[in-house]
Amino acid sequence: MEERKGRVCVTGGTGFIGSWIVKRLLQDGYSVNTTVRPNSERKKDVSYLTSLPGASERLQILGADLRNPESFNAAIEGCIGVFHVATPMDFELKEPEEVVTKRSIDGTLGILKACLNSKTVKRVVYTSSASAVNYGTGGMVDESSWSDVDYLRASKPFGWSYAVSKTLTEKAVLEFGEQNGLDVVTLIPPFVFGPFICPNLPNSVRASLDFVFGVKGQFGVLLRTDVVHVDDVARAHIFLLEHPNPKGRYNCSQSSVTLKRTSEIVSAKYPEFHLKAVDSPKHNEDAEGPHLKSKKLIDAGFEFKYGFEETLDDAIRCCKAQRIPVM
Repeated sequence: MEERKGRVCVTGGTGFIGSWIVKRLLQDGYSVNTTVRPNSERKKDVSYLTSLPGASERLQILGADLRNPESFNAAIEGCIGVFHVATPMDFELKEPEEVVTKRSIDGTLGILKACLNSKTVKRVVYTSSASAVNYGTGGMVDESSWSDVDYLRASKPFGWSYAVSKTLTEKAVLEFGEQNGLDVVTLIPPFVFGPFICPNLPNSVRASLDFVFGVKGQFGVLLRTDVVHVDDVARAHIFLLEHPNPKGRYNCSQSSVTLKRTSEIVSAKYPEFHLKAVDSPKHNEDAEGPHLKSKKLIDAGFEFKYGFEETLDDAIRCCKAQRIPVM
């Protein structure tokens, strides 16, 4: 296979963020190994990946599972960089939090050990989550902020198990890198919004649409949230891989938007949705809630390409094209 910019690995490449990173990497001239969790009952349809431009020449899809970290060895072998995106997702609490967290940490550390042993991996970019900084903090949060695990376990808000898992896994990632001399950086996105190439509506896009339309979704009715376009997230991952000397954590949020503002945008641009105007005094531009500060990423030289309105437009167009109900 042609190796124009080197070979990299993307774990969890069939998901929303992972698949877009694969798409971007192929566009940028990289050769890509990506992983899919094996399913003994049925073979997963990955045609949305294999049909990407450049995929036939520069994409390999391999089976791997976080329950068996050694299964990632083949995907990592010979790579110059690894994007670790795969993560256990259990918002319905089908398993105890301790089980999910242990699997996430053990699987991730196994992947980092494989990177260390490969002798070829120059950097690992780990995909964290705003849930690793937002809980128990409040106000503007930067890379020094960490979610309070004790608070999460005591109060148990929706998604608390996932938030604990992402917080403790990210800490383990950074600690492993520091102790073992492995170049590791982490990227922290909020709700990732916009278009998607995976066949099903991603949870992050559904949650963002619920927020936009003031629908009481899994996270309740949010007054303010941070959002970022999926392409900016993919580009930020690659930016950190290519940066000469990145350090530690990087928040990746382009917009902090309120329910009032999104209501105004949707009412003006999409009158067919008949959205009721938000006029309650409590829905104001100063609505409380933590929001991410991305100054560190911007100061490093990264430029966001998409504002909130473009991100919303891309998501709605994509849903319509795939005949997925927006509301």
